[in-house]
Amino acid sequence: MTFDDLGLPSDVLLWKAGILTAASFAIGVLGGFVGLSLSTLRLTTLLLIGVPAPIVAGTNIIVSGASSVVGAISHYRGGRVNLRLVITMGLPSFVGAFIGGFYAHLAPEDLLIFAVGALVLWQGIELVNMAGREVAPDASGSAFADAVATSSGPAKTSRTAVASTIGLVIGLVGGAVGLILGSLRIPALIRILGVDPRIAAGTNMFIGALMGATGWIAHVARGNVDYPLMFLLAISAMIGVAIGSRYTERVSLQGLIMTMGVVMVGIGALLIGALLIGRGAF
Repeated sequence: MTFDDLGLPSDVLLWKAGILTAASFAIGVLGGFVGLSLSTLRLTTLLLIGVPAPIVAGTNIIVSGASSVVGAISHYRGGRVNLRLVITMGLPSFVGAFIGGFYAHLAPEDLLIFAVGALVLWQGIELVNMAGREVAPDASGSAFADAVATSSGPAKTSRTAVASTIGLVIGLVGGAVGLILGSLRIPALIRILGVDPRIAAGTNMFIGALMGATGWIAHVARGNVDYPLMFLLAISAMIGVAIGSRYTERVSLQGLIMTMGVVMVGIGALLIGALLIGRGAF
């Protein structure tokens, strides 16, 4: 039996929709906890269950955007969003994503995906090692953002430029490959900018929510959305994110960093594996 048998515009089997709904909830819980939309995991699950690729892209980006909004609100209420970083890193990310998407046809997509996968995998391993050594950024908040706030002149300009450049580069690559790439933004916030992991999680999800809020427009216009499935996945993902984000503040920094690292290792391996399988390497 499909949704179409119930009078709804979708040919997805109901048992498949049930599996996808449960998976979306679990991905939402994990994503809310670590501050990632985890759209890569949801996209892969949709493809594995047999949903057509064009429908997957449009449905997934709406679900990811909706879940990120819930996570952003939850983290913001918990004081885990630094608006200064949202501006200095987020705005260049939007610009970069637009440029990257506009000129995506000029970029070697397979090479970009492999590079992103390798970088995410490496950064994930680095975070796992950091957690194993029990070394973490200043738990009082964002060392980088505090430095920006208290510095002036060339020092403040330099720190702002670092955040903006990182945001621009991640946006360019993400726009070219069609991913928000929060899995690159998280380690950049922690490792390069010295942001507390909890602040990094909330700030990253806030930026992802703003990016996802505009990414669905073209897909809706082209009709690449399965609305009954999207509704189920969005609701389950939003509930999951709301639950997961509550626990970000309740675990130790080492536990949070370890979880982030393990998730990123999985995402990196998934990107590389999917690329190799798609090219017939397996």
